[in-house]
Amino acid sequence: MHRKIIHIDMDAFFASVEQRDFPELKGKPVAVGGSKERGVVAAASYEARKFGVKSAMSSKMAFLKCPDIIFVKPRFEAYKKVSEQIHEIFSRYTDLIEPLSLDEAFLDVTSNKQGIESATEIAFLIKEAIKNELDLIASAGVSINKFLAKIASDMDKPDGLYVIPPDKIDAFLPLLEVRKIFGVGKVTAEKMTKHGIVFVRDLRRFKEDDLIRLFGKSGGHFYRLARGIDNRPVNPFRERKSVGAEHTLSKNVYNQSDLFEAIEGVMQSFQKRFEKVDVSAYTLTIKLKFGDFTQVTRSRTTEEPLTIMQIKKIIPQLIKEIDVPEVGVRLVGVSVSNFNRVIETEEVHQQLTLKF
Repeated sequence: MHRKIIHIDMDAFFASVEQRDFPELKGKPVAVGGSKERGVVAAASYEARKFGVKSAMSSKMAFLKCPDIIFVKPRFEAYKKVSEQIHEIFSRYTDLIEPLSLDEAFLDVTSNKQGIESATEIAFLIKEAIKNELDLIASAGVSINKFLAKIASDMDKPDGLYVIPPDKIDAFLPLLEVRKIFGVGKVTAEKMTKHGIVFVRDLRRFKEDDLIRLFGKSGGHFYRLARGIDNRPVNPFRERKSVGAEHTLSKNVYNQSDLFEAIEGVMQSFQKRFEKVDVSAYTLTIKLKFGDFTQVTRSRTTEEPLTIMQIKKIIPQLIKEIDVPEVGVRLVGVSVSNFNRVIETEEVHQQLTLKF
């Protein structure tokens, strides 16, 4: 009994939309977000990636690596609109779509609207529709569960279509580096290396109890994924966990007075997003990133749902708990979480795979 899962990942999405909408940027190294002076790269074109530029890198470092890089301001409303167009293409084949972000999603096509037996064929048709209708490139991974499909989508970028069929899983997984497993970050990977675990084949040598002893509850998670076991359904009703906004300041601020003013600027963006989402939130968090790139957060949980008025009253109290260091503050953020809402979900049944 197998499901047929596709993971679609748009290639250099933000940067590709910019290059599509502004032809003068085509073929050039583009970074969305930041500037030569400061900020953080939100996305980089493949031309920029050749120089080592990548998302979450400081724009100063990006400029050092690629002096010809072109910085453009993000246009999130444009990216959201394109994402909606991509999802319309998905919906031609299935309603079981679980978005992970604007540029990637899982699709369960076990039983699809067009009665196509092959998940690989559906992935190809989706890629072609995105290319022909939206002039954008996507990579796709196809397998029996979300873990393997996501791994597959990253195997042959850009414009890739990689399939891990059921009978190839045991040949594919042992050669996979453990750092590519979901949940294995830099610290965990270093700890695994100390125990001689570099590839999945090394991970498979350990019993589940031993992995739990070494890595806590995550040990059981690693044990199952090393064997290709992932029973999570594609959930189209995925619950939002937080709503927030943050902003990298044009100049560092060095006192609480200027910090309050900076927070006010972020609040405008936050309020627009918060009012669009029909949730009750009980925890408010502010985030400050300092000039040395260290960061701190402060949170407050209330008994009643937060309102904008309450949030504006609580923020100054949280800021007063933080001492502004000599290096100043370079980024401020506001978010709410701890939602209280009920989401109706539908059961997803596994079905027999006839043709992969």
